[in-house]
Amino acid sequence: MLRKSDRENVRRAARLLLFATAAALVPALARAEQVAGTIKTRVREGTSAAVPVVYAERLDAPTPDRAGTFTITQKSKTFVPRVLAVPNGSSVSFPNEDPIFHNVFSLSTPQPFDLGLYRAGAAKTRTFTQPAVYYVFCNIHPQMVAFLVVAPSPWVATASADGTWRMDLPAGRYRITALSERASPVAIEVTVGKGTTEAPPIALDETVAVVAPHLNKYGKPYPKSAYTDK
Repeated sequence: MLRKSDRENVRRAARLLLFATAAALVPALARAEQVAGTIKTRVREGTSAAVPVVYAERLDAPTPDRAGTFTITQKSKTFVPRVLAVPNGSSVSFPNEDPIFHNVFSLSTPQPFDLGLYRAGAAKTRTFTQPAVYYVFCNIHPQMVAFLVVAPSPWVATASADGTWRMDLPAGRYRITALSERASPVAIEVTVGKGTTEAPPIALDETVAVVAPHLNKYGKPYPKSAYTDK
């Protein structure tokens, strides 16, 4: 049996080893460089560009998993934010802050969902484990639309109004993908080094998008009264 002094020495050595291991990991975890780029979106005359989403996937090493918790609020018969990008495995809460009922749903594959009818002050949550694009609606109010991108990567961002975007990435080779609710994905490759890396510009095309009234959760048109309800 170890003496008291020997047990204390063992505990002290273990603490020092743990501290040294953590200290060695900190620089590796914190070592990230900034990548900046611009998205140019071609639109139809008289329309403005949708908010683009950007995400990065590692090409020379495994892309890590880093799920999180996010929120899309129902307020004034609107989803806020309208556009959200999250890492795969993340949970998204849909609180109802209106004094009326809402019914959040999506028919998008591979994880269609229906949160059912719920009242003011309530919230329901959905966890997404399949990277994809999800168009989210309310079964009562057809004007409520959200664009949710579940990315196969923890490195996600939305572009600003002028199309610029920034992201912090560890040095290495990446595939950068951009898309919007009216434009198909476009990917480029970039090598991230020390300092700020300027990514090649990305061009999205929304002119070929067909915008039509979406269907309710039963796959049928909304009643006319749903469009006139204020």
